[in-house]
Amino acid sequence: MKNSINNKYLLIVITLFVGVLLGWLIKPSANLPEQPPVHEHVESTVGASSVYTCSMHPQIRQGEPGDCPICGMDLIQLENDSQETDPLSITMSPTAIQLADVKTMVVGKGKAEKTLRLDGKIQVDERLLFTQASHIPGRIEKLMVNFTGEYIAKGQTIALVYSPELVTSQEELLQANKIKEEQPALFNAAVAKLKNWKVSEAQVQQILTTGEVIKNFPIKANVSGYVSQKFANLGDHLAMGQALYEVSNLSKVWVLFDVYESEIPWIKTGDEVNYRVQSIPGEIFTSKIDYLDPIIDPDTRVASARISIANPDLKYKPEMFVSGVITSSITGAEEAIVVPKTAVMWTGTRSVVYVKKISSKGLSFQLREVTLGAALGTEYLIEAGLHPGEEIVVNGAFSIDAAAQLAGKPSMMNPEGGVAMSGHNHGGMEMTKASQIEGSIGNSLTQAAKDGLIPIFDHYFKLKNALTIDDLKRSISQAEEMLNYISNIDMESFEGNAHMEWMKYQKSLSVSLEKIGSDKSLEEVRKTFLSISDEMIGMAEKFHPFPKPLFVQHCPMADTNRGADWLSMEEKVVNPYFGKSMLTCGEVTRTIK
Repeated sequence: MKNSINNKYLLIVITLFVGVLLGWLIKPSANLPEQPPVHEHVESTVGASSVYTCSMHPQIRQGEPGDCPICGMDLIQLENDSQETDPLSITMSPTAIQLADVKTMVVGKGKAEKTLRLDGKIQVDERLLFTQASHIPGRIEKLMVNFTGEYIAKGQTIALVYSPELVTSQEELLQANKIKEEQPALFNAAVAKLKNWKVSEAQVQQILTTGEVIKNFPIKANVSGYVSQKFANLGDHLAMGQALYEVSNLSKVWVLFDVYESEIPWIKTGDEVNYRVQSIPGEIFTSKIDYLDPIIDPDTRVASARISIANPDLKYKPEMFVSGVITSSITGAEEAIVVPKTAVMWTGTRSVVYVKKISSKGLSFQLREVTLGAALGTEYLIEAGLHPGEEIVVNGAFSIDAAAQLAGKPSMMNPEGGVAMSGHNHGGMEMTKASQIEGSIGNSLTQAAKDGLIPIFDHYFKLKNALTIDDLKRSISQAEEMLNYISNIDMESFEGNAHMEWMKYQKSLSVSLEKIGSDKSLEEVRKTFLSISDEMIGMAEKFHPFPKPLFVQHCPMADTNRGADWLSMEEKVVNPYFGKSMLTCGEVTRTIK
């Protein structure tokens, strides 16, 4: 028994010794290089077939579909460069095209026409506007016309005036009549003096026949028309030539349309206007412009286009609102290439579109620089860069451009192309949180970009101030100026993430500001202003370009009691959603420093 136990222990020791010896013999040499750790790349996980990215954040790349970790948009699929038929074109799969909502159209020649919508009012024809004055000095003893709007006929007695000077002149006439035979010149001088005061021949004969002076002398109407203003009252003392009434002859009236600066080149004398009068529903009238004001109003920044219309039955009344439509064409461009504005991407110095290319190997899109002509409402006239029959992208161009930037192909901001983004996955280095991206935008914003953003806020505050005083015309004018500035801002000053973010704000603001141009009431403008304010607040919080603190103010009763925000440079609340009716309604909810 004892010997068996000893043999068992001996066997275990021998086994351990043999194991250690074998391990020492097969141990790798210290001089051999160690195998490098695996360095994980997005390309290795993505594979050679597909890459998914965000159209608004091309730095995001992953090997499977999903949502963008920054903005939540659906990721789109990109094809490998090896599948592309043209090194200058970007190829996208049908799935990517569908996700980016890409739409195209075939370019063709058409009429280069622009439809302008004009607002205006009916006004008195200034050529038929008269002032009824007193031709004698004195005191008003009786007024026959006592209110505005009353009709007076030419020759009608409108007032009785007691004039001491006229009484004296009549007495001189009676005295001169007694010695008329001896001193006819004195008599003639007395008659001429009375006629200078517009005393008629019949009134002179009345004085001579009765031998009595006319103490309360009648003032007769010089013209027929309606009293539009009344300047005198019973008992007033008048100087010679002092106005009693303003008289308007309404047999003809004017329609004065407001024309903004940008629209003036499109309107000329003789253009036909179709217009409606709000108080005469169901009828459309047609007239031609007979005069275009050469001077722009310094306050409203508009000129006036005028049409003259007959008004025999007084159907048209001054101050009636009128809306008109005029279609104008460019001289020499009756047949031209016209494309939607949504097809054009503008960088401040260049305008580009994406042209669709189809070959036996598939579908691709190529960047093309174009020369823009006049803006035709929602379209642009193309002067150079496109030919009839070519197919261009009219929706989803920004998504295609983002894919081109990612692939290192020519793009809107990089026309020469460049190295494609590699999309390395370095663990903690990747920016997957929106807050990290947004935090880097304000810090990395160039000074040129900040200088370009500040005037946008200045235009916004002017628009807000116009709404606080219930000024519809000024609100529309300020919105147009803000839109013009945003359209011309230099996009090359925005770099990296700031560029992509600015494109989103520019597109959203442009859509809202263009809508204000077609709004017809303060209520409509204020509803659109709500969307503009939301974008401006977001832009202020993301970019922080303004050198002073901005106050976010809130009115709980705006937007039919759903509440609405706006930006202000002052802590004092001045409400743009209600204006004068509830000017101080609201409170400061936060401050953007």
